Amino acid sequence: MFLKSLMLKGFKSFADKTTLQFEPGITVVVGPNGTGKSNLVDAVAWVLGAQGPRTLRGGKMDDVIFAGAPGRPALGRAEVSLTIDNEAGLLPIDFSEVTITRTIFRNTGESEYALNGAPCRLLDIQDLLSDTGIGRQQHVIVGQGQIDTVLTARPEERRAIIEEAAAILKFRRRRERAERRLETTEGNLLRLNDLVREVRRQLTPLQKQADAARRHGGLVEELRSIRLYLAGHEIGGLQARLERVRDQRAEFEATENGVRLRLRELDTAVLDVEHSLTALGHDDLAEWLVRVESLRERSRGVLALLEEKQRGVDRELTAAADRGVVETLIADAVAVRRELADVDTDAAALGPRLVEVEEAEQQVAAER
Repeated sequence: MFLKSLMLKGFKSFADKTTLQFEPGITVVVGPNGTGKSNLVDAVAWVLGAQGPRTLRGGKMDDVIFAGAPGRPALGRAEVSLTIDNEAGLLPIDFSEVTITRTIFRNTGESEYALNGAPCRLLDIQDLLSDTGIGRQQHVIVGQGQIDTVLTARPEERRAIIEEAAAILKFRRRRERAERRLETTEGNLLRLNDLVREVRRQLTPLQKQADAARRHGGLVEELRSIRLYLAGHEIGGLQARLERVRDQRAEFEATENGVRLRLRELDTAVLDVEHSLTALGHDDLAEWLVRVESLRERSRGVLALLEEKQRGVDRELTAAADRGVVETLIADAVAVRRELADVDTDAAALGPRLVEVEEAEQQVAAER
């Protein structure tokens, strides 16, 4: 396994796309100061996941993007791709070549990673390279002054270096990640237990509410059934009442028809009687009847007038002390009595004629 190629575009001093091809063995890059030799090493460390700007000899992460030059504007992004030969199969992936790509944008300052062109996470790249001794925190890149740092390091620091060289680092990282996940899980369990206690505390009132809801549902259904029964019963009563009303209406119509028929019969009978009377020669019978009825009405009026005057006389006799007034009232009473006597005389004179009329009516009725 070896580095096969390195492509830089917009990274530090490499504004244009630059590709370096490597062969198995040792590759030496030489040149004067300021030509970008150290930038190549920074590019390898950056594409492998370096996160500290100081590691890349900068103040902030977007300093790795080409900042511009006289006659050349600054770029908005930087991209580095590192291709590793995997013919030996040391990397746990089914590809003969593995290309790791990292891109950073100036406006957001965020980095994107890709593995053989497919987007991925930095953690995926670290897991892939952990068994090979290659990574951003492993000592495959030794910069200026780092040898002296190793020689003057404390025993704990040297132990860390030896563990990294012995490929123990990946297991430590895995253990740390497992411990963090375990702590997170324990925290989740604590919150879950709190939730369980809270739910259990609320369970009793919720059960009561559920029972009340079930009872309410049953009562609503029972009420609906009762309402349906009452509606059916009321409808039945209304139908029976409607039938009775229809029967009564039929009876009333039959009675009305009978009455109308009786009235027509009576009208016919009256006409027949009038014709019969005319045929018998009693043409003046109607005039006699009118006179008799007029006398009767006159006698009733005179009696009513007499009674009213008698009541007035009594009131005036009580209230008035004048003798002349009393005599006038008595004279009026005598005149009224005399007029009443005349009416009675006329009525007596008409009596025989009335008898004749009644006998004529009876004879007509007998002939019918």
